[in-house]
Amino acid sequence: MNVTPSAELTALKNTPRISVAPMMDWTTKDYRYFARLFNPNVVLYTEMVTTGAILFGDAARHLNFNAQEHPIVLQLGGSNPQDLATCTKMAQDWGYDEVNLNVGCPSDRVQNNKIGACLMAEPDLVAECIATMQNAVQIPVTVKHRIGIDDMQSYEEMLHFVDTVAATGCNYFVVHARIAILKGLSPKENRDVPPLRYEDVYRLKRERPHLTIEINGGIKTVAETQAHLQHVDGVMIGREAYHNPYLLAELGQLWDLEAPDRFEIMQQMLPYIQMRMQDGAPVSVLTRHILGLFQNLPGARKWRQALSGGNVKSYADVENAIINIQAAMQRTEDYLLRPPLLPLGEGRDEG
Repeated sequence: MNVTPSAELTALKNTPRISVAPMMDWTTKDYRYFARLFNPNVVLYTEMVTTGAILFGDAARHLNFNAQEHPIVLQLGGSNPQDLATCTKMAQDWGYDEVNLNVGCPSDRVQNNKIGACLMAEPDLVAECIATMQNAVQIPVTVKHRIGIDDMQSYEEMLHFVDTVAATGCNYFVVHARIAILKGLSPKENRDVPPLRYEDVYRLKRERPHLTIEINGGIKTVAETQAHLQHVDGVMIGREAYHNPYLLAELGQLWDLEAPDRFEIMQQMLPYIQMRMQDGAPVSVLTRHILGLFQNLPGARKWRQALSGGNVKSYADVENAIINIQAAMQRTEDYLLRPPLLPLGEGRDEG
């Protein structure tokens, strides 16, 4: 169990606020530890955790995190106000800096349990949930939602949802700038098929300037992030932060931070990998999160091949696994310094 921090609560209020979106199976504590090495200011989210998993499952497995991950937000999935309040209080006691309610996930499984985007159709219930959660804790309670669902696709309907929830005193909304089609599209399709409507999020900030609005959806570069910050208070980055984690280092320029070296980041990551393996974590579970370290650079493919091939997976013992990862680092560094000459007309490996 972790001790509630103080400086991290202040960090959550920093302007601009840049965060990494909660992503199932991706934003595990291992990825979050890795992500933190790139940027001390970015806000990290857990995967969505349902209230049932915490209350009736292994709470420690779902709530434990590394102290280095601060500032960190627990995203909860649920619709029972008392269960949500109990889990929010547990999150505060565990040391989380904030709790966020998921009103954006479009999967069938969560819909059947009245979790996620389907709750946009019940703003009064969401307001009751948020009010009960807020009354249980002193840390911030926020909402992540879509701009609409199914037949509720108008700006006015989204505004009604936000106003209803904001009446509880909640003033922080993370808005995924796509509607969610709950009947007819898969969760994967819901990340790409509905068109992005950034202007709806910009308009929400213009018309509700007292609210803090963070935008999410399809954002991949520093330039795009800076452009959005002209209209809203914060930017949440999803899949790009996982596949190209060095983007988090590049975003450090928003705070005048010096970008860290990729190899230095890996040197800091090695003791963590060693510790986790000694605790029984398979090396493949750990290395999958670092495959994108050299994304967009020559040699990126060779790095991924070295880590995801039979090489590393075959080493069950810690010492050989670390040696093998170090060897992959050296081969990648050698390739970056001295890329092979290719015949005219052939492109260089760009990952």
